[in-house]
Amino acid sequence: MERLRELYRRFAQQDPLTEETITGSGSNRLYYRFTAANGQSVIGVIGTSLDENHAFIYLARHFYSLHLPVPRILAVSDDGSRYLQEDLGSRSLFDALKGGREAGGRYNEAEKSLLRSTIAELPALQIRGAVGLDFNVCYPQAEMDETSVLFDLNYFKYCFLKATGIDFHELRLEAAFKLFAKDLTAEAQTAFLYRDFQARNVMLDAHDKPHFIDFQGGRRGPVCYDLASFLWQASARYSTELREELIEVYLKNLKLYIEVDEKHFRRRLRRFVLFRLLQVLGAYGFRGYFERKKHFLESIPPAMQNLRELLAQEDGCPYPYLRELLESLVALPQFQPEEPQPQERSDGYRTATDNVYKAHPADGPATFSKYDGKGPLRVRVFSFSYRKGIPDDESGNGGGYVFDCRSTHNPGRYEPYKQITGLDEPVIRFLEDDGEILTFLDSVYRLADAHVERYLQRGFTDLMFSFGCTGGQHRSVYSAQHLAEHLNAKYGIEVVVEHREQGIKSVLPAHPVKQ
Repeated sequence: MERLRELYRRFAQQDPLTEETITGSGSNRLYYRFTAANGQSVIGVIGTSLDENHAFIYLARHFYSLHLPVPRILAVSDDGSRYLQEDLGSRSLFDALKGGREAGGRYNEAEKSLLRSTIAELPALQIRGAVGLDFNVCYPQAEMDETSVLFDLNYFKYCFLKATGIDFHELRLEAAFKLFAKDLTAEAQTAFLYRDFQARNVMLDAHDKPHFIDFQGGRRGPVCYDLASFLWQASARYSTELREELIEVYLKNLKLYIEVDEKHFRRRLRRFVLFRLLQVLGAYGFRGYFERKKHFLESIPPAMQNLRELLAQEDGCPYPYLRELLESLVALPQFQPEEPQPQERSDGYRTATDNVYKAHPADGPATFSKYDGKGPLRVRVFSFSYRKGIPDDESGNGGGYVFDCRSTHNPGRYEPYKQITGLDEPVIRFLEDDGEILTFLDSVYRLADAHVERYLQRGFTDLMFSFGCTGGQHRSVYSAQHLAEHLNAKYGIEVVVEHREQGIKSVLPAHPVKQ
């Protein structure tokens, strides 16, 4: 520790004012936070594996030089056993998603936004990060190969499968594993494989921008691995709908760097999902069955549910004997779900099948107004109580849309929510768990989007939306806030949101929108 302090003194030209041990690392590295008198802090690291330290330092410097979101290396000891890195704060994505995990995988919009921004950054690290990278520095190996795949598959066999007591044919399973390993490594690999891409290894700065850490085990490999690793993390309990949304975000950003055959990509992704599920079950088996660690035992049921859902797909496991064995495994009594899983829903909307006349652009807008072309558009969004009347329109345009939220489940009927509002986490989670407000807002978003897009085309300057409920405290506040954030994020327009009965008013400023 004294040698790490000395490294800090050489870097900062002063002694640290405070020292703090940072706990929670699952590796053999020790982390400390050193804070100077001016409040500036850095992270000090002691690592017993010089090769692992060298890999991390090299990768971090390489990625940082490409302006990728990783910590900057500030100083390294002469022997490479200690180093200082930029302090990214104490809040990880894992911490930020705690509410959604505890709610059984029901994530609110703020949590989903963090997931989207994180998954959008991954392709840059994988593709841009591989440019000019010397993979020979990677530890413990330069590339994902058949040997490493078979190691993980046999880890599953010995640490999980055998522990369940299920009968299986060793030679037939080994043959399936060899074919599986060959398929996973069959394609040329040019990307950087993070390998440990999970919410614990994503730090959020003061602006909720994600930064990546603990990538020292990375190597050359397929991009699908990291996506499968992140989205099928057992404890996260991501819904099928949310996973699909995040896959779309990932693909959109991946296409900025390489051409993607989506059908082929999704087929490959399912193979890596299967591999990752077997991989983590091996780890859970060892840590849970043999080391008797409660957390890993608790992670087995959701992992088995992920496996059950994958096997329900026709091509979820294309290896006949392995599929037969895994179907027997998920059918064991100890792995049955304790409660029914939520069913996928359909919104029930139908579209016209007739050929509808499409106007030519030269025809101009369907209506004409003296307000055309003025711009820019500003949207005002209100929440209010019907007892006190609908908000006045200051623009002179007549008031815009008024939506009645009183048909949805009212949290104000229950004592725990009576003193808080639709801006508070307990009310947000109540409304989103119940789901009625989400269905209600789906329709509002469609209507609002269409109207905003037309107003932007025509250069109109003002549009107003108002949401009313009984007291103007819960449902209307939630709806108004979420529409305001939705329109500001999607179109980059200025949105003024006012919760009239709460005396709260804020402005979401206009900003550029990425195309």
